Order: sequence, then C-alpha cells, then structure tokens
Amino acid sequence: MSLKSSEKIDVNTQELTFEISADAFEDAVEKTYQKQKKNITLQGFRKGKAPRKMVEKIYGEGVFYEDAINSLLGPELGNAIEETKLVLVDRPKVEVTSISKENGIVIKATCITKPEVTVPEYKGIKAPKKVKDVTDDEINAQIDVLRQRNARIVSVDDRPVQNGDEVNMDFEGFIDGVAFDGGKGEGFPLTIGSGQFIPGFEDQLVGHSIGEEFEINVTFPEEYQMPDLAGKPATFKIKINSISVKELPAFDDDFAKDTSDFDTAEEFRADMKKHMEENAEKSAASAFENYVFDTLIKNTEAVIPNVMFEHRIDTLIQNFEQSLQQQGMSLDIYLQYTGMTMDAFRDTFEERAQNEVKLRLALEKIAEMENIQVTEEEINEGLAPLVAQSGLELEAIKSRIPMEDYIVDLKVGKAADLVKEAAVVDNTIEEEKPAEEAAE
Repeated sequence: MSLKSSEKIDVNTQELTFEISADAFEDAVEKTYQKQKKNITLQGFRKGKAPRKMVEKIYGEGVFYEDAINSLLGPELGNAIEETKLVLVDRPKVEVTSISKENGIVIKATCITKPEVTVPEYKGIKAPKKVKDVTDDEINAQIDVLRQRNARIVSVDDRPVQNGDEVNMDFEGFIDGVAFDGGKGEGFPLTIGSGQFIPGFEDQLVGHSIGEEFEINVTFPEEYQMPDLAGKPATFKIKINSISVKELPAFDDDFAKDTSDFDTAEEFRADMKKHMEENAEKSAASAFENYVFDTLIKNTEAVIPNVMFEHRIDTLIQNFEQSLQQQGMSLDIYLQYTGMTMDAFRDTFEERAQNEVKLRLALEKIAEMENIQVTEEEINEGLAPLVAQSGLELEAIKSRIPMEDYIVDLKVGKAADLVKEAAVVDNTIEEEKPAEEAAE
C-alpha cells in the first residue's frame, strides 16, 4: 500500500487516496482464482482444472477482480488509516477510482473522524447541593404505610356503611328498565371512596346496612369507555352482603418488635429518620453530580458528527430490546402496544444520546489533558467482578475483551471523579425546573 494523499475535505471528514501495487493486486487475483477454481466448470476441462487464462478469456479479465479487491481492502485500508493516525467514528465510504493489471488499484476512502474537542472549564464547576429536610409529617407518612401493610380486616355488623369501608355487594344495572351487559355483579368487593365505580355510585351506598336491598340512580359520564352507555341515566339494584373495615395497628413497642429489629417504637422511628436522611443526602448528591455534568456538557465545544449520535441511539435501543426480551416481549410488540413507529421511538432517545456522547468526549479530552494513567492493579481490580462471575482466569478475560477500550473506560471514570471532586457547592444557584413546573 502506498498512501498518495490525505486531505481534509470538511469538518471531521478526511479523504484518503492510496494505491495497491500491480504485484500485490496480481497476487490477490491469483489467490482468488486458486480458491475458486474447484467450483469452475468449462467445456473441455474437468471440474476444477480450467486454467485461469481460459476462465478470464471466457468470463472476462475482471472475473476475479471484485473478490481480489475485497481481500485486499480491509488490511490495506487499515494500514492507510494507521499511517495517517486518524481516529474514525464510522465505517469509511470506499471507492475504487482506477484498476488495471499494469498499474494496480487506486482507492479513495472518505473517513468520518473523531471531532476536535475543547473543554475550557472543568475544574471548580459550581452547582447547588440542597439536602431536603426530613419532616415529622414525612416520617409519619412512612409509618402509616407500614401500618397499612400490617392492617387486619375486621367485619362490621353493628352499623351502616361509612366512607372507607369495604363492602361486599350484589348489584345489577338497568337503563330504561332493561338490564344492560356488564352491569351485573355478585359478591363484588368495593372500597367506598376508592373511585372504582362511576361518580355518585359509591356515595349512595353510605348509610345502608347489611342485608338491605335498595336502588340508586346514576348517570354515566359523557366520555365513558363504553359508547352505548355514555351519558345515559341508569338505575342499580343493590344488596349489601357484608361490611368490613381495615383496622390499623398502633405504632407502639409491640408493633416495632413485630415488624423490625427494634424493641421500641422510638428506636424504630429514629432508624426510619436516619434512613430517610441518608436517602435525602444521596438524592442531593446525585442531583449535584447531574448538575455538574450538565454544566460540563454545556462548556464543551465540539462539532460532533451526527453519526456518533446515531450509533449511540442504536446502542440504547439494543439495551432496551434486551431488557424487553428478559420480560418476554419483543420490540415489535412493544411498538405495537405503544402505537409508535421506529422513527418516533428513536426520537425518544435523541436527547439522551446527544448528552451521553458529548459527556464522553469531554471526559476523554480531560483524561488526555490531565495525562490520566491507569495502573495494572486498577485494571485487575476492575476486572475482578467479571472474573468472579465468569469463573475464567484473569488473563483469559483480558484476551476476550477489547483491552484498549476498557482502559479508556477506566480513564474516563477517573476523569469523571476529578471533575466531581473539583466541583464547588453553591446553593445560591437556582436549579432549573422542568418546563411544566415552570409554566405552573
């Protein structure tokens, strides 16, 4: 291979022109002939014995050219890229511009290259870190959740239905005196106030007692899911079979002993508060980190080829598809359920893909500027979980994964830690709210 020229023809676009010598081309053609001749049959020759010149005379001089060029192209293109030290982000577009036995081959390759990146500010990024106070009301709400989980259902027979009760009932609905499909139920459980039935239904059960048979009148909503019933008045015949109520346990020492590792309600409550405060701290730290990296993305200057975003979207979709498959669903079925086209589905990943690509480029540049290195010990430590999971030896793992890419990943991780550690908390900064919140 002889590199004739390397010319920048556009932003992130390099055009390489290189030659493959006549001798190398002839050698590739001969190898192609030798590989294919066993399948060639010509009149007057036994199968596999037809001379190359005879095959070329009958089928044309270029009969073996395409396969010969393909056999050369990968290695020779790789050599050209290595010689120019280009870092590509997509497959090159290749064009054979001339070909002959006497002069060999001239090839033009259009290459999309990794963009130049500038990160003017990455140390001392300011971001808010506001840890939310844990209030007594929030602790009480958490306690109420636990009480609900441990509640017992108690039958009630000495009073009529109240809001919050669960009733067991028989019912049948009529429109203009005629029963309608789907309007009948026997032994049906309903929690009063749940909103499970149409407006007005549950309210009219309040005050009635076990064994009582009565009628209620309601009107179906105009937007009801069954068009035949929408907007129509109806009468329901009701019989209350039973009434029960959820009885919540008291939050006391006995409750603490039964539902936790603590002996007193006070200790249990204190532990709840501690965990809620830890979660609030983690949430604030996560928001702080997100703000720092969002700022880093905004500070990063680069003209990024769109193909990099498209490749990242491809990866995100592949990950999503694998997640669906673990749940027993295909992507095609998911798109049918959601009513989305593939193009619309890809659009949902666009912003995330752009941010992830920009952040990765920024961190790679920071790792380069800071001359971040990775030790053998750090490499081995990072691979330890994979060794434990696979049961393979460390060296076997190293031989099976792209180690150059893995080392870059480790450098990027260290660059991310550097940016986070150098960031500065500034609670005078107002965090941006989502557009819908801002509108309110």
